[in-house]
Amino acid sequence: MSTTLVTNIGALVTNDPALGDGSPLGLVRDAAVVIDGETVAWVGPAGRAPAADSAFDASGRALIPGFVDSHSHLVFAGDRTAEFNARMSGRSYSAGGIRTTVAATRAATDAELEANLVRHLDEARRQGTTTFETKSGYGLTVEDEARALRIAAAHTEEVTYLGAHIVSPDYAEDPAGYVGLVTGEMLAACAPYARWVDVFCEKGAFDGDQARAILTAGAAAGLIPRVHANQLSYGPGVQLAVELEAASADHCTHLTDADVDALVQAAGTTVATLLPGAEFSTRAQWPDARRLIDAGATVALSTDCNPGSSYTSSMPFCIALAVRDMRMTPDEALWSATAGGARALRRTDIGRIAPGARADLALLEAPSHVHLAYRPGVPLVSAVWRKGVRAH
Repeated sequence: MSTTLVTNIGALVTNDPALGDGSPLGLVRDAAVVIDGETVAWVGPAGRAPAADSAFDASGRALIPGFVDSHSHLVFAGDRTAEFNARMSGRSYSAGGIRTTVAATRAATDAELEANLVRHLDEARRQGTTTFETKSGYGLTVEDEARALRIAAAHTEEVTYLGAHIVSPDYAEDPAGYVGLVTGEMLAACAPYARWVDVFCEKGAFDGDQARAILTAGAAAGLIPRVHANQLSYGPGVQLAVELEAASADHCTHLTDADVDALVQAAGTTVATLLPGAEFSTRAQWPDARRLIDAGATVALSTDCNPGSSYTSSMPFCIALAVRDMRMTPDEALWSATAGGARALRRTDIGRIAPGARADLALLEAPSHVHLAYRPGVPLVSAVWRKGVRAH
């Protein structure tokens, strides 16, 4: 197995305080990293780096962990440009727009769905994303949900069953019947392809009792809960996520003091995953990251990439939004987009650059990670390694 020395790193973000300056980012100046196969073998000052089979000169640029996008919806077909255009002209977002994508996704072939998924994955990796989670939720039949997860599972281990995205149009007059399908035949068909179970707990989607039934059934089938919680209004989603020890409560836009307290108490179990692309694309209220961080909650950042409410695959863009509009510092935003996402996926092998971690790295065309927020919209990622292999 060959080794690679990445040297002359101006600023290395390890996300391990013990390896660097003691900060959460574990920053090391004038650093080097040795990659051995798929993992990081050594981290430290460039002047003390061991020999390797090959070398890559970072030329004084910043090296960060690959981004961990822990919330996306990438198995879909169709386009919702008209909806976005109308919304930007004054119409507010509601959960019902998902039905447009459901119709297009059902009509697409497996090959078309996979090609669209791969296109978005390539787009994300060029911007430094090395791990992504993605969901079903645009089929809403047993066959279409299972094929979405089968297609996703060929490209990532972080696959989420979201049959409970909205009530299927086929069951518009029988929501209870659809919950029965989601917790029964559909779950049985989908569970073999998934690691997670999710539910959109929101007005216009599923209420607290329905969400609890869906998540409980998923957990009984061996899937780990996560929840679309408190995006469009105050509701039971966050409290339900904490109660059921979900890995994440995602969106967290409308929070009571009790919701914040619950997330703080569950900081080691349930991550508050914030999705600023959704607020940007819907002109909605921004999540208050500062409130959550100051209280002691664990926060992740993710794209929520989907064709309706957040059609971006760019983690750097979400970092810039989080710093500008959610009151996060550049350090906090980067940590949340890497280590925070890893925690939301309950992973310890990603989101950091340390011996034993997976060699997922992103080199910036900049001397500091702060440029991710300082230079929004600029393509700063100049090289990416995933599992030790440099992407081209």
